[in-house]
Amino acid sequence: MKRIFFALAFASVFWSCKTAGTGTTMSKPAMEKVAVAIDLNNVKEDKVMVVVTSPKISLDEVTYSVPKIVPGTYSIDDYGKYIEDFKAFDSKGTLLSTTKTDENTWTIKNAKTLAKITYLVNDTFDTEKGSGFGNIDIFSPAGTNIDAGKNFMLNMHGFVGYFQDKKDLPYTVSISHPETLWGATSMTDMDSSTTNDLFTTARYAELVENPIMYAKPDYTTFTVDGMEILIGVYSPSGKVTAESITPEMKTMMTAQKTFLGKINATKKYSVLLYLSSLTPTDAKGFGALEHPTATTVVLPEMMPKAELVKSMQDVVSHEFFHIVTPLSIHSKEIHYFDYNTPKMSQHLWMYEGVTEYFANLFQINQGLITEQEFYTRMSEKIEHANAMNDTMPFTTMSANVLTEPYKEQYLNVYEKGALIGMCLDIIIREKSNGQRGILDLMQKLSTEYGAAKPFNDEELFAKITSLTYPEVGTFLTTYVSGATPIPYETYLSKVGVTKSMKQVPGNVFLKGQTPYITVDQKTKEIIVIPAIELNDFYKNLGIKGGDILVSINDKSYSLDNIYEMITISQTWKENDSVSIKIKRDGKEQVIKGKVKLPYEEKEGLNATDTTKTTLKEAWLKA
Repeated sequence: MKRIFFALAFASVFWSCKTAGTGTTMSKPAMEKVAVAIDLNNVKEDKVMVVVTSPKISLDEVTYSVPKIVPGTYSIDDYGKYIEDFKAFDSKGTLLSTTKTDENTWTIKNAKTLAKITYLVNDTFDTEKGSGFGNIDIFSPAGTNIDAGKNFMLNMHGFVGYFQDKKDLPYTVSISHPETLWGATSMTDMDSSTTNDLFTTARYAELVENPIMYAKPDYTTFTVDGMEILIGVYSPSGKVTAESITPEMKTMMTAQKTFLGKINATKKYSVLLYLSSLTPTDAKGFGALEHPTATTVVLPEMMPKAELVKSMQDVVSHEFFHIVTPLSIHSKEIHYFDYNTPKMSQHLWMYEGVTEYFANLFQINQGLITEQEFYTRMSEKIEHANAMNDTMPFTTMSANVLTEPYKEQYLNVYEKGALIGMCLDIIIREKSNGQRGILDLMQKLSTEYGAAKPFNDEELFAKITSLTYPEVGTFLTTYVSGATPIPYETYLSKVGVTKSMKQVPGNVFLKGQTPYITVDQKTKEIIVIPAIELNDFYKNLGIKGGDILVSINDKSYSLDNIYEMITISQTWKENDSVSIKIKRDGKEQVIKGKVKLPYEEKEGLNATDTTKTTLKEAWLKA
């Protein structure tokens, strides 16, 4: 799960991603299946009725469970707490005895006579307590939304469970819905009706990897190198449309497909974008959640178009690269994932770290960012990784990520994990005289294993070493399963990149996680925090602590659009003209002047050794 935080006293943004469970399906008798009916028409008190027709049960007692955790979220979410009024019936409609044995499981008596179960589902968006670290029960892209007649976000693990020992049975899901709503998904609707959809999957794991978003139809489709891509959007006010973001998404995904080359694990991919109104009962955990053939994205609708597109490019590119790993390359822990008593894999460095590295490398490789921008990103990852526990073995953290003290180090998979990928890439480039890199390794692993063949966790390092060089194996045992911090400068020097200090412009409204502004929750006014040392931006314009920021460049700002104000400020350049209306001591006045950005000295990276240019170009551009 990828989480990147932007924090002010009044806002925080969460990013997330989810890895995929894959596998083969055993053949079953044609009539043995689990049939599910979901009613999106008769919503009562924000609850949806689910009816599950049981397969034949040969036990006197059987359990029905919904997930405690789903692959890749790396958090215990207990979806069972959103289910109520659970009932079981025999074929005559007689009520059977049931007991809720834990948060996510019900035991059914006289199970040999079981015909169906029914229950109501509450959505998770309504329960999110608000922005702030740790306050969101279930991360929004992994959650569910029930907004009658407007939107239904169906992450299927929140609506459908499984019977004991029956997860490998086929599932059919019938969904009745208003004619005005259309379901965006990578699954194929087998019902031609405009008010009912019918989906079939080979087993439970496939069902929960296929989210559906119902909303007023707003989607685009395009094809990139044989892959059909769907962009579906729900924007409460209609501010954002699928058509408005498709050009940038098409450019990005075309570049990704070009970068991946012969790796092509899926023929259809859907991006489901839900934009939150930020009302008290709407989503507040922003980011993206990956599935083998889809990504669910939740972002605030108030984001400016340019910032929205940039966020989509960064998070969707990461999610898309999961088609390499873990979709095509994964361990038995993922292949046979247990939704209620999971065993975690040791190799988050690969599933999330290498994926994050690819999400950055492809952008320099395909000319979407400059070389210096790439170095800045890697430098920031080094800074973030060094701030975490750099002696905790990565494989140990990964295998124990659900418990402390390992859980609090999870974010390092996107920092040090990506840097592990970078170092491995450089080693392979050096040893092969620039001819091969980590993408070549992932292609070989994909051929060796593939979606249907998981590896044993403890055997992966030996396999990687056999496909590459002894130096790669030494790196993995020393720095990934070992406790030794990585000497990044040693590996970067191989491609002529060295550390350097530079003056970097900061944001005028915050320094790191420390804000210069706050909000009056009653009036929604934005206030410069009194009694703190203000930066050069405020001093140059004569803005003082306690001043209320009314508007900037003739655009009014308040709590409702403060995110837009902050993101627009990030586009300001030194000496740009600016006009700010403030309220001081109850009187409004307009201050006009030039932007003077605050600067701070930070450690960065630069290509300084021209003797290594050939290898550097192979690393970044081959």
